[in-house]
Amino acid sequence: MRKAIALLSAAAAVATLGGIVGPAASAVEPDGPDLVDTGQGKLVWSSCNDTTTPALQCAMLEVPVDYADPRGRKIKIKLNRLPATAPKDKQQGPILLNPGGPGDSGLWMPGYISGQIPADVASTYDWIGFDPRGTNGSDPHVVCDAHYFDAERPDYQVDQGTSKAWLKKAAGYAADCAADWSWLLPHMTTVDNARDLDSIRRALGVTKINFYGGSWGTSLGSTYGQLFPSHVRRMVLDSIVGPTISWYDHNVLQDREHQRRFDAFADWTAKADSVYHLGTDAKAVEQAYHQVEDALRKEPADAAPSTGKIGPAEFEDTFYSGGYNFLRWPRMATVLSAYLNQHDTRPLTIAYNKYAAPGADDGAFPAYNAAQCTENAWPRDWEFWKKDQAKVDATAPFYTYNNMWYNAACMFWPYQGNPAGRLKITGKNLPPVLLFQATEDAATPYQGGLAMHDALPGSKLVVQDGGSFHEILFHGNACLDDTFTAYLRDGSLPQGKGRIAKTCAPEADPTPVYVTPPPATAKALTAARTGPLPPTDPEAVRGVLR
Repeated sequence: MRKAIALLSAAAAVATLGGIVGPAASAVEPDGPDLVDTGQGKLVWSSCNDTTTPALQCAMLEVPVDYADPRGRKIKIKLNRLPATAPKDKQQGPILLNPGGPGDSGLWMPGYISGQIPADVASTYDWIGFDPRGTNGSDPHVVCDAHYFDAERPDYQVDQGTSKAWLKKAAGYAADCAADWSWLLPHMTTVDNARDLDSIRRALGVTKINFYGGSWGTSLGSTYGQLFPSHVRRMVLDSIVGPTISWYDHNVLQDREHQRRFDAFADWTAKADSVYHLGTDAKAVEQAYHQVEDALRKEPADAAPSTGKIGPAEFEDTFYSGGYNFLRWPRMATVLSAYLNQHDTRPLTIAYNKYAAPGADDGAFPAYNAAQCTENAWPRDWEFWKKDQAKVDATAPFYTYNNMWYNAACMFWPYQGNPAGRLKITGKNLPPVLLFQATEDAATPYQGGLAMHDALPGSKLVVQDGGSFHEILFHGNACLDDTFTAYLRDGSLPQGKGRIAKTCAPEADPTPVYVTPPPATAKALTAARTGPLPPTDPEAVRGVLR
């Protein structure tokens, strides 16, 4: 098996550009003069023909593949904007928006986020959404293996004997990416995306931009601020990736935090035994979870309208999403209750299609790998992974192996990670940055918010003590949202001293209810969406940093 994997990895390496890529290799003098020729195109805005938001305008922007060769090959970034409507003397310029990923589309954000704050503030900004390079509506849209996530996938748990299958699958994915996209993948790092932000700024014809980013968008924003501090007017980072942690170590930290969130779900469900009948203590609920997973190993459930079957891997994917948004807990508890107490798989099928079913291709996964695998030096030895991840699994079994296999392509990625790690963030010459972080966030753990505040001396950190949403703004918490609005209104910041400038209370846990499938089950299943939920859905997850 090792020989086969080595051959796959070697085949992928043939297509590489050679050497180390990342911030150190692709760096151009930061914060250069505005007259530097970036070889970029111009913005020509036209109606997006969006019936929900008719004022929304769309454009494509040509940018260099490699900013070290600005006159070389070009790609296009898709943008949209909701123009400011306030009088000219009240306008505050563009605010660029990114929901995370890496690779998630930001085109939904102008209409949505501008609608979450008072109109007298929203009207003063040009709200700019975009699809990061290589993703979604940008050109090209990178697809490495459109069927990589097709159900039913191999079991995530290593004790089920599927490690060889996953290693072959991950190595093949890395080789597939290199075979078609060797000219672009090394140039899809966070630094490359940050330079795209500055290309957008230039094309907009402004000296400074405002920025809001969540999840990986906090890495994007802080990287932009490091490269181009004089071009930042205001910046908000929500649910923060620590600026110095390696991506491998960040995933280990996620494993431990997702375990805590799963334990919290089990405890909440146990307190609602009169509703779900799964037991009155958390251990009983966790045992129920494993009972369902074991049953799906023997007899996978129907995934329709998605193709394939819901086996243990698909089941785990459905449930890990509860770590991002606890509003999903009633549906998740219903899945277990219905399956064990009524032999009813309909709630599972609906939940899978809402939360975990793949889209028509591999979505943002190429961009995810292109950023994470390239920006750090990942372990390349399966023996190391096997031993190290077993140690993590001993205390955090809920998510460890799920997360490990999701990231396993980095073991074989043909572009060697930068030994120096990601760009060092110092905050030098940046204006005050407003930071938001929940203490129970599983995807971007609390430590990241503290570390980013320490790295940005002029920043102000707002902490939601006990909060667990991933991306904590715009969930109806006035303490958080009003702080954001005040900053956008006139730059006002919390006045608290020390590492935490302001503390906000968490939202209440959801009310335990049994989410009964509608009578017209076929219609309900057809209506269940695949892929990310819209931001208006109360169970939506934005900016997933897996």
